[in-house]
Amino acid sequence: MCGIIGYIGKQKAVPILIEGLKRLEYRGYDSAGVSIIDGKKIINLKSVGKVAELENKLSDSKEILGTIGIAHTRWATHGKPSDQNSHPHCDCSGKIHLVHNGIIENYLELKSYLLKNGHKFKSETDSEIIVHLIEEFNKKLDFKEAVLEALKKIRGTYGLAIINQDEPEKIIVARLGSPLLLGVGEKEFVIASDASAIIRHTDQVIYLEDGEVAELSLDNYEVNNIKNKKISKKISKLDWSMEQARKSGFPHFMMKEIFEQPETIQIAISGRLVVADGMAKLGGLRDVAEKLRHLEKIVIVSCGTSYYSGLVGEYFLEEYAGIPVEVEYASEFRYRKPLLNERTAVLAISQSGETADTLAAIREAKNKGALTLGIVNTVGSTIARETDAGIYNHAGPEIGVASTKAFTSQVSILLLLTLLVGRQRDMTFVMGKRIASEMAKIPKLIEKIIKKSVEIKRIAKKYIQYKDFLYMGRKYNFPIALEGALKIKEIAYVHAEGYPSGEMKHGPIALIDKDFPSIFIVPKDSVYEKNISGMQEIKARGGKIIAIATVGDKEIKKHADDVIYIPKTLEMLTPLLSVIPLQLFAYHIAVLKKLDVDKPRNLAKSVTVE
Repeated sequence: MCGIIGYIGKQKAVPILIEGLKRLEYRGYDSAGVSIIDGKKIINLKSVGKVAELENKLSDSKEILGTIGIAHTRWATHGKPSDQNSHPHCDCSGKIHLVHNGIIENYLELKSYLLKNGHKFKSETDSEIIVHLIEEFNKKLDFKEAVLEALKKIRGTYGLAIINQDEPEKIIVARLGSPLLLGVGEKEFVIASDASAIIRHTDQVIYLEDGEVAELSLDNYEVNNIKNKKISKKISKLDWSMEQARKSGFPHFMMKEIFEQPETIQIAISGRLVVADGMAKLGGLRDVAEKLRHLEKIVIVSCGTSYYSGLVGEYFLEEYAGIPVEVEYASEFRYRKPLLNERTAVLAISQSGETADTLAAIREAKNKGALTLGIVNTVGSTIARETDAGIYNHAGPEIGVASTKAFTSQVSILLLLTLLVGRQRDMTFVMGKRIASEMAKIPKLIEKIIKKSVEIKRIAKKYIQYKDFLYMGRKYNFPIALEGALKIKEIAYVHAEGYPSGEMKHGPIALIDKDFPSIFIVPKDSVYEKNISGMQEIKARGGKIIAIATVGDKEIKKHADDVIYIPKTLEMLTPLLSVIPLQLFAYHIAVLKKLDVDKPRNLAKSVTVE
């Protein structure tokens, strides 16, 4: 959450910073600001709202020629969105400016100390504390030493970029719990909180680790730890291109990412799914293969949409790999007393690989001696680096805040993990080959569903006025009911409840009337008749129903007002198909309501603070 971009080089900084902010806007869009070293002064401009508002302010001011600057797009934590609370913040002298992602837990204590020392504050934020703390230590120490001393006093998390008018050819950046990358160009550096703002300029990056501080000049960099000991860093290559970060003719990133799912699932399984042997080969787990063979339990930790993919994985792994699985909200995991040992694997699922709660859960699991695994989309992310082993989605950048292609690629990888672990245990060759054969067909089947987008839009128009929905599914499709309800909440601001359909009569049915429609996920599977029974109870109470059903099921039209058909597949694979109409339904509802589906209010793509 929140986006940081910084530049030091020979080019004008403003265009690079604004373009970077636009690419980072999905991380936060309450307000935005820039600070540019321009000659002997620092120019600071801020604006409430989206980056376009800041861009308008900059276009109204005279041309800024400076080639060094920092910028920020904010998702508010401390203090409401306002010009005063926007970043960058500056010290009392106006000479030191910084941008900050994260939360300073002891900011009240530090603020009290600084007030006693005569500092004046302009904002309600915890972030402003840091710049004044640096100013205080800068009275006796040089700039870099003052930054290091300030960091020693802070409790919490931070990603920081700092400039100083008195040292105008330098940017200092620091990381603790909030991601920062250094893009290394030809006599220039781009600093950003994720790769989307860097890839246009260079594919060469340095991933900062927690506790590291980098000092950047026009043609050099040095990385140290907080004790000022020099650290050698390797330069890595980004694994995706600029083209992947563009809309490519789609009206929204979300639509593009929904339509990319046949390709991203194919990428997730290519070279990994061995149909002839009914097996999966996962190179990222090669070094822990024996530990996987002897596991007694898997605990999946994740948040949001990734949590729901974990629930699908629980059904996979228990039914076909014969291993007990628990799925935990990462935000609750470390506040419990989880029972873990060396025969437990804790599997973190995170699109960004930087989710603060999920990362904290992994660290707690490592402390308890459990094997830690990851399913992440972002190469080089913190979770990818800190887990013992793992699997990359390789789905490319997901820019839309509401996750779509990351979800289905996560489910696909969980299916591969099930094949791998199941075939180590008691899954037969015949069963493994059947699952693998059907999984290989999924990308083509999703293409058929995507072609129904216009039909789904037509159905969405009929339901645009409703303010409440009940989403229901059973067994493998219960998590999809949860995910479908989340999607329409996230982007269309419609209240929706996701429920296992068997629980309907234990409370939710009290809500049903003509103004409270239901969406039933009801493929032809082992619980089909039970779902039909639930639909009949809804109809008896005047409720409208949209059904997600299997192609060829004509009977379903007797029980539903509208039907969206999905192709036939194995019961366990239906979640990969049934979720697509729900993504499209939510998308079309939101677009018809003229909402910004890529940047829904109050949400950020990557939650890097608790």
